[in-house]
Amino acid sequence: MRPDWIAADWGTSRLRVWAMGAEGVLAEARSDEGMGQVAAGGFEAALLRLIGPWLGDGPAVPVVVCGMAGARQGWQEAPYRRLPCAPVDPQALVPVPSEDPRIAVRIVPGLAQAKPADVMRGEETQIAGALALLGSFDGVICLPGTHSKWAQVSAGEVVSFRSFLTGELFALLSERSVLRHGLAAEGWDDEAFLAALSDGMSHPQKLGAKLFGLRAEALLQDLPPATARARLSGLLIGLELVGARSYWLGQPVVLVGEEALAARYGAALAAQGVQARLLPAAACTLGGLAAAVGQLTLASSGAGRKA
Repeated sequence: MRPDWIAADWGTSRLRVWAMGAEGVLAEARSDEGMGQVAAGGFEAALLRLIGPWLGDGPAVPVVVCGMAGARQGWQEAPYRRLPCAPVDPQALVPVPSEDPRIAVRIVPGLAQAKPADVMRGEETQIAGALALLGSFDGVICLPGTHSKWAQVSAGEVVSFRSFLTGELFALLSERSVLRHGLAAEGWDDEAFLAALSDGMSHPQKLGAKLFGLRAEALLQDLPPATARARLSGLLIGLELVGARSYWLGQPVVLVGEEALAARYGAALAAQGVQARLLPAAACTLGGLAAAVGQLTLASSGAGRKA
């Protein structure tokens, strides 16, 4: 099997790759060698550990990469593209020098907004994939995750976006703060989540007190750990919805993300009277990478190799 091209999503904590042919996905592989785990100079080797078995003789195989490989601390910095603009542009892909003549690597640049200052890497590719799946769409695309994004799109372009630290705050509070002693690693309570969501939206100024209340209730009232986890999530997502209200209020909303988290945001929006459409993250990533590679032409000599 020799793919026509290879798609790669290089996040902070993991690397995921797909061998692509005329009929779609031929094979896929993943590793825990995300940008944060790869030392300087080790990116090509980490990639080849996954895609090596797919390579053979012949012209260099195009490899199109989105995500943190293009960060300043990544493989090679891919400068941000400024809004307003299409989420991906085949002509803006950044070539990456490589030692192996079997690959020709390009990185998809992220997007930047001047005011208020904001940036994204990887989400622009998912936005492009979502637009490819949706066809004509003007509205808001929300991408829940470590750093949630709310992007306003119109006429095929990203007009504005806003990022929220919600996922990272949840991880820090549940794993490294005093709250960790009373939270379950798994389990859920839908009713507690929605009640905390409403509380977080109604009284955002009381967030600090509400958070510590989870610890106090665990000590004094045996608050169930799964309930505490759901309430923590509800409080933080409620705070995010307050900050993102100008994006979702009165707008068609599409959610792109991991199924369980996207469903949680869908329930939160439904409680506000917004029925969001859910799209799977992997399908959007692949669709966006396909859009980026659509007009890409690579010389058979292997553009992007080191001289």
